[in-house]
Amino acid sequence: MNLRQKGLFICFAVYAAALIASIIIAKHFVGMHQWAVVSIGHLVATLVVYIASYIYQNSSLYDPFWSVAPAPIAIYIAFWPESGVINYEKIILVLLPVLFWSIRLTYNWASKWGGLIEEDFRYINLKKGSKLRINFVDFFGIHLFPTAQVNLSLLPIYYILSKSSADIHWFLYCASLFALLAVVLETVADKQMKEFAKDPVNRGTTMQKGLWKFSRHPNYFGEVSFWFGLFLMTLSLDDYPSWLFISPLSMYLMFALVTCRMMDNRSLEKRLDYPDYMQKTSQLFLWPPSK
Repeated sequence: MNLRQKGLFICFAVYAAALIASIIIAKHFVGMHQWAVVSIGHLVATLVVYIASYIYQNSSLYDPFWSVAPAPIAIYIAFWPESGVINYEKIILVLLPVLFWSIRLTYNWASKWGGLIEEDFRYINLKKGSKLRINFVDFFGIHLFPTAQVNLSLLPIYYILSKSSADIHWFLYCASLFALLAVVLETVADKQMKEFAKDPVNRGTTMQKGLWKFSRHPNYFGEVSFWFGLFLMTLSLDDYPSWLFISPLSMYLMFALVTCRMMDNRSLEKRLDYPDYMQKTSQLFLWPPSK
């Protein structure tokens, strides 16, 4: 077993333990509001992964949590809805894009992760200073904040799956398709970048072809669009909380103000042609480059 295989095995074991722990603890709170039960389980799983990240001194153990955790959450609220009424047509329309997104993103991570010897550069940059500051940033910034963000962004599917309805509105089909196409867009962007990066001729240069001609981060645009698609599903309901728009908006702000900026700063340090590319190319949305 090489280092990469060992890392993946440890990661799988940690996530299995996180799932089991979250189910055991959350079962004690069944009878409360269902989303409170989900949130408790989500938090417990995060704590298990954080402990493992601390033991192995590698916060990248948390990376797949972003795409792994939503799958069991979505399955739980789909087949054990608060209304007690199971609508398989609705379940398919909601779960299909969620599971497609989850499997694709998790596979994409697993295919690139080098094991416990490799840690995301963003985490390394964030974990600087005193030991107290490093532990604070590691727990609250790298582990807890993304969990809270995903938890908030999953709220729309709780509402769509919990509401009992005999008929499925046509708009739910549209929203489900929108979310699926967002994952396809993300997949195409990742594939284009992978093909570009593996060619030695392109080393040290910026990808400016395909979707990357119209956005500096088209993969993240696909990611944000997927979460927006989950919100669109709630528009098929006769009654939904208007404040739910916060869910996709907060996801957009996180990518636009934090993630994309960190990636841009790294590219500015590594590629001489990036300043020009950055000036003429949209940060997130697909838009024709300026001249």
